[in-house]
Amino acid sequence: MDVLVAGAHGAVGQHVTRLLAEHDDHTAYGMVRNDAYDDDIAALGATPVRGDVTDRASLDDAFAGVDAVIFAAGSGGEDVWGVDCEGAENCVDACEALDIERFVMLSAMNADAPEESPEALREYLRAKADADAYLRESSLTYTIVRPGSLTDEPGTGRIRTGADLDRSDATIPREDVAAALVAALQMASTHDLTFELLSGETPIERALRSPLNA
Repeated sequence: MDVLVAGAHGAVGQHVTRLLAEHDDHTAYGMVRNDAYDDDIAALGATPVRGDVTDRASLDDAFAGVDAVIFAAGSGGEDVWGVDCEGAENCVDACEALDIERFVMLSAMNADAPEESPEALREYLRAKADADAYLRESSLTYTIVRPGSLTDEPGTGRIRTGADLDRSDATIPREDVAAALVAALQMASTHDLTFELLSGETPIERALRSPLNA
């Protein structure tokens, strides 16, 4: 499967890009806004392509010929509506225009309940919620993954998933989030589902066989 990563140079996106490039069944394309990142993407084993999620016109060339898109772009809090919401929506629109059916979205835990999060995160979570809703209402075969707080600890390869997870330890390594996004691509059990994701005891692929109940 030819897979494009939107946000390939980001903290999660780099893990996603590397894992795709290492996967026997996939060819990875890392979308970046300028050529300053091309060498980094190539070093991860992917082909760099030019595109900006905030510029819809730039996406047709970037997305041309791929089979699936993983959206791992993030604003870092600087432009939540432009990147986390409208940027994701632009990618959905490009996929529909180019008949790219498969779309995996990196969202965030509590996107469905921003008021339950610290005030500083609420606008970000509202933007993610709008993007998630836009994807669900599209014609695409989607998977929306909502991880908890991200850490830079090494991945364990073990997670827990569900519709409403216990928040007592609401963390997960970025590497495990990336592995779940890549694994979900080819797992029909994740199609048209939204689920939460935290560190756990279940191997990733096993957890994704029943992601609302694992």
